[in-house]
This record gives sequence, C-alpha cells and structure tokens, in this order.
Amino acid sequence: MANIEIKELIESGVHFGHQTRKWDPNMAPYVYTERKGIHIIDLYKTAAKIEEANGALNKIAASGRKILFVATKKQAKDIVSEKAESVNMPYITERWPGGMLTNFITIRKAVKKMAHIDRMKKDGSFDALSKREKLQINRQRAKLEKNLGSITDMTRLPAAILVVDIKREHIAVAEAQKLNIPIFAMVDTNSDPRAIDYVIPSNDDASKSIEKVLSYLTDSIAEGLSDRKNSKEKEAAAKDAAIKAKEAAALEAATKAKEAAVKAKVEEAPVKKEAKVKAEAPVKAEEATSEKK
Repeated sequence: MANIEIKELIESGVHFGHQTRKWDPNMAPYVYTERKGIHIIDLYKTAAKIEEANGALNKIAASGRKILFVATKKQAKDIVSEKAESVNMPYITERWPGGMLTNFITIRKAVKKMAHIDRMKKDGSFDALSKREKLQINRQRAKLEKNLGSITDMTRLPAAILVVDIKREHIAVAEAQKLNIPIFAMVDTNSDPRAIDYVIPSNDDASKSIEKVLSYLTDSIAEGLSDRKNSKEKEAAAKDAAIKAKEAAALEAATKAKEAAVKAKVEEAPVKKEAKVKAEAPVKAEEATSEKK
C-alpha cells in the first residue's frame, strides 16, 4: 500500500475543518487546534485512519465484493465517478434514490427496465411503436441512466459504502446502518462520526482534498483487485498442473500395463510351446508304434 505523506495532505488542504461555531463536539478527538475561527484537523490521526481503511478496503476488493461510492455534492461528483470507474466499482453521484439499499429489489427492477428498453431497440420492436411512445420510453431510459446507470453491474448489495460528506448523504448512511453494511467516510468537523465504521477525518468540501484521500483509498482497492487476479491465475495454473500430472500418471500407468502385458505374453509363449509338445508326445509315440506294426 502507498505511504501516506503528511506533506501531501497539507498541500491538498485535507487539514482544514469547518468554522468553530459549526463544529460537532464528537469530532473533538480528531481536532488538532483552532486557527482564525477554523478548526484544524490532526493529520497524523487522518493518516492512521486512512491506513486502517485501506487495509479493510483491500480485503473487501480481494474477496471480489463491490464497494459503492457515494457523493452527490458538486465538487465531488466528477472525482468520485472517475475514481470508482478506475477500479470498476459502482457509484452514485446524482440524487440518492430512496431505498437504494433497503429496497434493493425494486432498484434492480428499474435497472432491468433499462436492459429491456435496450433489447427492444436491438430486436426492432422499438421501431414498431408510435412516435409518442418512443419519446416517452427514451425519456424514461435517460432518467434511469442518469440515476442508476453507474450501478448496472451491481447485482447484489455492496459489501461496503464509501461516502464523501456524511451530513449530505445521511440517507445513504442510515440505510447502510440499517443493513449493517460497513461505512467508510470522509468526515469533516461539522459532522457526527459515531455512525461511521471507518472515519477518515478530513476536509470534505475542497476538491483537492477529496481527490487526495480517494486516491489513497482507490489505490488500496486496486491492489486488492490485483491480488485477487493473481490468486485466481495461480489457482488456475495449479489446477492445470494437477490435471496434466493426473493425465501423465494415467498415461504412464497405461504404458506400464501394456508393457507388462507384452512381457507376460512373451514369457508365456515358450511355456505354451512346451506344454503343447508334451501334450503331443503320447500321440506321436502311439502313431510311431502303429507304423512299426
């Protein structure tokens, strides 16, 4: 995993919290000091929390499960979508669909509706519709794509969610809590961290800060995915080697059996000849006696 440099966190403005009058007292353990009415986050604690989150995310990615990225604020949208796509993970950057997690079956039906519309366009049945029906379906498809297009590959509930700004995404946090889904989150000084499993105290408003923290986290996820791929390749290689060894053993056994059969046949030939001679001897003796008479 990548080394977390405090200097890089400072340069990205990760240490800037909110105004002191807006703070949440539950964030006190992560506050280093106050400067000009702004709380300064303790970056050594931030670095430690990032490392802790990295370890957990790495294991989840290595297990092949999905991590849902959530960030609907303007300055985080593009960064989150880019980072999530880089590690092939689902993400929500538009409005959080109510029941996204707690009513996942209904959400999956909406995703399947998109797939159905796409099939209609491919098989030609879409062309048979009236102009008005086509317009309605296209609008419906565009709406679904905007809200759910990034989770089309998420066929089951995610193993964890990664949130930027828990205050804004409180519905997502509440749904994950209800289903006991681990929550990883960038938490600023104006938020209550008690509901979060993996708190990363950091500035969740500045795009540079969001980009820096997510870079560390996605690098860890990428490593987990790479480990999983290598593990699968090793398993496949071991399986192939076992099959080849089994085939070689079977071939060797068959060859030995064939050689043994040939050897036995060769050894058996003189014995059979001798037995035949012995069996024919009395007959020949009798024939010889008859001729003398």
